[in-house]
Amino acid sequence: MDSFSANLPDRLRERLKQPLPDLRSCSEFVPELCYGRHEAPPAHDAKRAAVLLLLYPEQSDWRLPLTLRPETMQSHAGQVSFPGGVIEPGETAEQAAIRECREELGDTGERTEILGQLSPAYVFGSNFLVTPCVAWTPKRPDFIPNPAEVANLLEPSVVDLLDARHRGCHMMERRSVTFQVPHITYDNHRIWGATSLMLGQFLMLLADR
Repeated sequence: MDSFSANLPDRLRERLKQPLPDLRSCSEFVPELCYGRHEAPPAHDAKRAAVLLLLYPEQSDWRLPLTLRPETMQSHAGQVSFPGGVIEPGETAEQAAIRECREELGDTGERTEILGQLSPAYVFGSNFLVTPCVAWTPKRPDFIPNPAEVANLLEPSVVDLLDARHRGCHMMERRSVTFQVPHITYDNHRIWGATSLMLGQFLMLLADR
């Protein structure tokens, strides 16, 4: 692991204290026809949620867990997402992100430390205002995915995600309108939508090195 990678948690902790890249600068990760709604003020009845970007070292690199949602889920079925969910009354975004990750994946590892937050993203399709929380743990957690919430566990490395060869686009149709959707590929899965947007902002921070 090179000197930058070895110090990645410290560098991210300091970088997350500084102004973040504007979500509009992550437009390469946003589907057509969104018209900036991810960074727009949320609806008055938007539900608050949090997700966890959990870094851990493995095989001379840093990895983070992503989940493939079961096709039976009511929202975002079959999509790749970060572990996370609704912020319960009395919880902080960080507490909710860690709790939800443990509920979905069974563990977040030893000495899990929150490094900071990315910009909240408004997921207008499901009316959620999502706060991405960045954390790290010194060794890979003992993941035991909950089959009710996780169809598959993906563990891409930071190198995989930064590699431009894993970027692409596909076409989707909604209400008889066809539009282009950018994605990041990993293990034959497409990461797109709000997850791609949040991941894109995170990758921009890494590229700041």
